[in-house]
This record gives sequence, structure tokens and C-alpha cells, in this order.
Amino acid sequence: MPEGDTVHRAARRLHEALAGRTVVRCDVRVPQYATVDLSGEPVHDVVARGKHLLMRIGTTTVHSHLKMEGSWHVYRPGARWRRPAFEARMVLEVGAAPGDEQGWQAVGFALGELEIAPTAQEDDMVGYLGPDPLGPDWDRTLALARLTADPARPIGLALLDQRIIAGLGNDYRNETLFLRGVLPETPVGEVDAAAAVDLAVRLIRANRDRVERTTTGDTRRGRRLWVAHRERQPCRRCGTPVRQGTLGDTALTERMTWYCPSCQR
Repeated sequence: MPEGDTVHRAARRLHEALAGRTVVRCDVRVPQYATVDLSGEPVHDVVARGKHLLMRIGTTTVHSHLKMEGSWHVYRPGARWRRPAFEARMVLEVGAAPGDEQGWQAVGFALGELEIAPTAQEDDMVGYLGPDPLGPDWDRTLALARLTADPARPIGLALLDQRIIAGLGNDYRNETLFLRGVLPETPVGEVDAAAAVDLAVRLIRANRDRVERTTTGDTRRGRRLWVAHRERQPCRRCGTPVRQGTLGDTALTERMTWYCPSCQR
């Protein structure tokens, strides 16, 4: 699932292409919103809120979440799409602008969630989210208060809770805990929560403008991450084989964990 850094880059690309232009074609391929037509409306901005993407068009907000397979692409009108048409959930085309005689076309493929509502109701869509380390509203004090509110909860679950910190995903969860030397199952009350938050924020901010995410500082293929996706491979610090596990509040919310049984206690 794309993490906050990926979604923020997508929002920036969409904003650069769409903002300040007028919608000339709107094709929503989700039954609930199939009759929605935003043609003639101005695109004000496109922003990310954690892993959520918000397009503000006229008095309307188009809210999407990529989930596991979704993505937004930007094309010139008439260009060939890089994903099959049957995966398109929304097509939004804007006209020309001063200094650019061509328009742009934004296509949302395989979107996990798509919601269209008045911008005045935006808080109903994303208001539950915690502070976003990549957003202008980042509030370390609030994030830390929410993280430590349940000291018995495993730190590996708390870091993934979007109500606590919006945008952190599985890679950042696993990499942060490795670097802090903490097992994912460790209760929050037994962890230096402030240090964990600060490290996670530094990691995601360091990758805000980088397509190939790295937490090791090495951008070469196969060397970018410490433990994530590296089951049975040697720990980069001690050589112990990295282990894989699962952690979730329920069987339906379980996510993979990767850790070094020697470096993490």
C-alpha cells in the first residue's frame, strides 16, 4: 500500500497539472457517482492528507485512497494510458492555460476508495486522521499524546494507526522499530515513544521527494531498507537472518512485520 510520501508526490504532480484550470471532461466510473459531472468547474488545488488524496474542484472535493493497487496518472489528452481502461475509476480532463496550449488528463486507476462530496463536508471524510508529518498541520505534541494514550497497545500497531499519525505505513513502521531496536509487539509504555515518533517523521520526510524510498541512506537496488521485505536475508548490522511475522488488531487487519531477533529486543 502506498505510504504518505508516495501520496504527497502524487498530489503535487496532480496539482501542478490541474490547479488553476477548468474541467472540460469528467467521467466517473463508479456507479454511486456515475452522474457526477464537474465540467466547467475550476480546479482549486490537490492536496494529500496522510494516505488520502483530495481534489478541490469548485465547491466539491474528490476524495480518493489508493489502497493496495490504486494510482493516479497524468497524461496529455489523447496519449496512451499505461494501465488498462477497465481499471479506470475516474477521468478528469482540464483545458489549456496561459503559456500551455494543451490540457491535461488525470486518470485514477483501481482506486481503493472514491468519494465525491461538498468541500464543506471534507472533515467528514478525513477529519478523523491524526497529524500528517508531511503536511502543514503536523503537531508532534498531539501525535505523541495519541500514541501514548494506550500504553498496553503494541507499538507496531500504534504506529500504523492513521488516527494517531497520518501517512505512516508498513515500511516505515518496520524500519523505525528496527532502528530503535524494538520488537513490534512491545507495549507502547515500554518504548521511548517520543524517539520513535521523531525517527519515523525524519524517515518519511527524507523520502518526500525521492521516488525510490530508502531508510539506509543507500539508494542502490537491494540496499535501500534494513529489514522490510527481507525475510531470511542477513541483518545488515549483525548478520542474523531477518524474520517475518504478522501483527494486527484482528485477523482481517494483520500486516506483515519484519525484524531482527538479535538487534530488536
